[in-house]
Amino acid sequence: MGRPLRIEYPGAFYHVTSRGNEKRELFKSQRDRGKFLEYLESATVRYGARFHAYCLMTNHYHALVETPLGNLSEIMRHVNGAYTNYFNTKRRRCGHLLQGRYKAILVERGEYGLELSRYIHLNPVRAQMVDRPEAYRWSSYPAYIGTAEPPEWLCRNVVLGDFGAASRDAEETYRRFVEAALGRECANPLEEVVASTLLGSAGFVEWVKEQFLKEKPADRDLAALRSLADWPSIEAIRQAAQEELGVDPRLSRRVALYLCHRMSGRRLREIGEAFGVGLSGVTQASRRAAEEISRSTELAEAVDRARRALEK
Repeated sequence: MGRPLRIEYPGAFYHVTSRGNEKRELFKSQRDRGKFLEYLESATVRYGARFHAYCLMTNHYHALVETPLGNLSEIMRHVNGAYTNYFNTKRRRCGHLLQGRYKAILVERGEYGLELSRYIHLNPVRAQMVDRPEAYRWSSYPAYIGTAEPPEWLCRNVVLGDFGAASRDAEETYRRFVEAALGRECANPLEEVVASTLLGSAGFVEWVKEQFLKEKPADRDLAALRSLADWPSIEAIRQAAQEELGVDPRLSRRVALYLCHRMSGRRLREIGEAFGVGLSGVTQASRRAAEEISRSTELAEAVDRARRALEK
């Protein structure tokens, strides 16, 4: 499997996460977490990074970062490298602290960045570490709702700007926006990521392809580029499934949805509209179809034939 594309340009906006090697703890103490935040701050001074949201969990972290200078690689090399050196020196250890490369998803601003900020801030609640997000000290959420002093390096204006100009009113409206997702199942915005690389509207994806993916990429990026450039249409997937399983329209529909989820590169919302189901319905139906395929050799072979026909 090719590793994800790294698309960098001035003003790019990313969701970045990195995990401890072998899922081990990244942060063992409050001092560790505080030191990591110091490296986020120094990245803003030395490399011009703008951090819009963050959450430090136990064995991983999340951040929304903007790169005015188009230098994500420099920023992350500084943050992860400096923290690894600190962690290893403090504990007299050597070797890898982080699990491979950091993961960076290029995100369209606006609705997508807003949803990701909520997803990031609710991480401690989903992990059952706290009942309410404001009770978790090591995320930017308390600073967003005014219960903690925002650090000078935290950029709240982009996210809060969607809720009005008045700071206190925007903080309160954002708090209600986040709390609206408490106690109910919400779609994970990361499930709509395209080719492990992009999160945004169809127009944003096409713009990125037009601007950055016309030239031949490095060999290591070919698989990621192919998955981005050669999507079969939803209609083509329906037709391929029908040709293999047309005698059973319901089964053909289930397989078509399953293949759309894995091969079309379309957002969950687009797939759901095509099949008349909701966002969570797409992932649930796809998972059930995968289980059905795994139980039947005959069905698995039919799905594989449909897949190969589409790949041609």
